[in-house]
Amino acid sequence: MIQYEDILLEPVLSEKANMLREQGKYVFKVAQSANKVQIKEAVRRLFNVHPVSCTVMVVGGKPKRLRYRKGYTSTWKKAIVRLPKDEKISIFEGV
Repeated sequence: MIQYEDILLEPVLSEKANMLREQGKYVFKVAQSANKVQIKEAVRRLFNVHPVSCTVMVVGGKPKRLRYRKGYTSTWKKAIVRLPKDEKISIFEGV
């Protein structure tokens, strides 16, 4: 059984994520194996809120190079969780 702390890896703190937060949407970096139901349940249990919806996407690695070697950054999974208008996640409000 996967633990809820292992599903949500870290919040995404970017300019676009900050604009989404004003609309009641919170962005998280999540485990590759997590699905929408698990992500919603993890947010509900960890932050004591009631998620309305969850959108999940895989962010592909970007091409990079170090001297003469070509490579890619790691691929990761991103989840956008929408909450009702009257609920907020208090951890993000201090940022």
